[in-house]
Amino acid sequence: MTVNLFDLTGRVAFITGAASGLGFAMAEAFAEQGAIVVMADIDADNLRRSVGRLTQAGFVAEGVELDVREAGNIRVAIEDVVARRGKLDICCCNAGVTGGPPFAQPAGQIENVDLATWENVVKINQTGVFATMQAAAAAMKPRKSGRIIVTCSISGMRAGSISGYAYSATKAAIIHMVHLAAVELAPFNIMVNGFAPGPFMTNIAGGRLFRERETVEFMAGTVPLKRVADPRELKGLALLLASDASSYITGTVIPIDGGATAM
Repeated sequence: MTVNLFDLTGRVAFITGAASGLGFAMAEAFAEQGAIVVMADIDADNLRRSVGRLTQAGFVAEGVELDVREAGNIRVAIEDVVARRGKLDICCCNAGVTGGPPFAQPAGQIENVDLATWENVVKINQTGVFATMQAAAAAMKPRKSGRIIVTCSISGMRAGSISGYAYSATKAAIIHMVHLAAVELAPFNIMVNGFAPGPFMTNIAGGRLFRERETVEFMAGTVPLKRVADPRELKGLALLLASDASSYITGTVIPIDGGATAM
């Protein structure tokens, strides 16, 4: 008998920032393997279109308009999923934003970093991720089973002049949160892992990669593979971390970066 370790039939997944980019790629990957996907995003129009893409393809998907800066709303959204679907198997803490220019630009140098921008990035990238992890853990603990997946970044793993202070700092913080939560939740059979993307074609940074060829060329030049990744290239890793294939993997953050962290 052949066992499909990546089969997610009947499992319930909640994904923030799911209307586009990496979040949508995860939602589509899980749905293709039989999961019920609950897609959360602040962009209601794009969310509606993205949910429609999956439902029209015959998958089970639903949308929840959600601003992760409102921690109480995250808990309510996840509690609602559990009330309607009976459980939560997978939670992807994916919503995030960039945080101003890097220090290679004058406006991004430490003395010029805008604190209002800093605080907004912390609310979304750090507190929003923590609140999502927190609500997911509360839902998963009683069943002693679950997968929590956090979208980190290679900018949180090393100092560099590509990302701003706020983005890099918050991504470093959530990497450590992955480690802490993995250790705490291991007795409950809840696996907590993250992945650290390099350059992907997403809407982050206001969609600059879709508008500016020179930006794409620059980002491609920062990785050994010399190209920017398509969000669909995340699907295999996302399935690994969400499925039974990762039954002995917890507390790790896996780079998916075209070799950038090997340089």
